[in-house]
Amino acid sequence: MANYKDKYITKSATPKDIKKDWVLVDANGALLGRMASKVAKIIRGKYKANYTPHMDCGDNVVIINADKIKLSGDKLNQKKYISHTGYPGGQRAIVAKDLLAKHPTRLVEKAVKGMLPKNKLGRAINKNLYVYAGDNHNQEAQKPKLINLDDIK
Repeated sequence: MANYKDKYITKSATPKDIKKDWVLVDANGALLGRMASKVAKIIRGKYKANYTPHMDCGDNVVIINADKIKLSGDKLNQKKYISHTGYPGGQRAIVAKDLLAKHPTRLVEKAVKGMLPKNKLGRAINKNLYVYAGDNHNQEAQKPKLINLDDIK
């Protein structure tokens, strides 16, 4: 009974303990919000046993076919993305349909970024996301392994 504290130690991951993998996700026909929440969980590393909230212990994610993503309901015509130029009266809004046609990767990037922490760690983790509109990507050298998002809870 004297050494009961040794049994119940919670280990925090250190930078040398973290092993980052490369993951490939095909967004063809996937719903935007459901895919983004699972990708955010992978980037954050929440599915790993050595998850530590204050460390970047997630994997690098490459998303292909971002131009073939789906939105449920009539969100394609109703959902607005609002930005501001910084000048008076400089609020701009763009509908999801127009954003998908103009910059298909930004739709996925904004969805995943919104599900990450709003601090320095969230901005650092967001750099582990690579989104491409077509089938081709620039991360062939890292040999990302294709995963099925339906297997992740």
